[in-house]
Amino acid sequence: MILVIDIGNTTCRFGLFKDDEILAVWKLMTAPQKSSDEYTILINAWFLHNGFDKKQVKGVVISSVVPNVMHSFINTINKTFNITPLIVKAGIKTGIFIQTDDPREVGADRIADAVAGYYLHGGPCLVLDFGTATTYNMVGSDGIFFAAVTAPGIQISADALWSKAALLPHIEIKSPPSILAKNTITSMQAGLVFGHVGSVEYIVNKMKKDSGYLDAKVIATGGYAQIIESLTDVIDVYDPMLTLKGMKIIWDKNNAKK
Repeated sequence: MILVIDIGNTTCRFGLFKDDEILAVWKLMTAPQKSSDEYTILINAWFLHNGFDKKQVKGVVISSVVPNVMHSFINTINKTFNITPLIVKAGIKTGIFIQTDDPREVGADRIADAVAGYYLHGGPCLVLDFGTATTYNMVGSDGIFFAAVTAPGIQISADALWSKAALLPHIEIKSPPSILAKNTITSMQAGLVFGHVGSVEYIVNKMKKDSGYLDAKVIATGGYAQIIESLTDVIDVYDPMLTLKGMKIIWDKNNAKK
């Protein structure tokens, strides 16, 4: 079994693979203040509770956009599995070529998304990840990751609304019945959701036009992807497990038998 760990700004997602099958997925809140001992206890408890044998884990892959938790996580993996994890970053074998101004600036999650998009759906492809930020990653038909856009995520926009406007309440982020809202809550939901849809449609169409890849397949993942995907026709594929699948592909490429 291979364990992949996607450490985001808000949550850490764990995926347990057997061959190419995802056996289980679970989440923890990203908590930089947690020690490696605390993470070790939580991971051990999850394996015990769900009946998986941690001794069957032969490899661990970590993708992180939160540098200050990496020391704890690497120590946790060493303690729990006696394994040195593979860290997703520019320079390891991914099967794609990063041709940006500085490949070291490309986040690990974006690399995993691009790899999964390209190897599971072919190129050219445009991979959207709706997380804390909404990211757009363009991979050409030749497997070259050559362009990216980073925009505020829908949660960031919501946080800005109710933190900067005293009379606006905290709301659930979901699609309202109509854009013709008739109260404060649905008017906020309409602005947040439909405003994000409009942004997505413009950026996707602009990236396709300027790259010349008008036929690029658009793949969406991330926590808010399902809401947006249901309201637009510019997204071709929705896959909530895309990042985890990309990490498994990267592990396979770095451990292929020669």
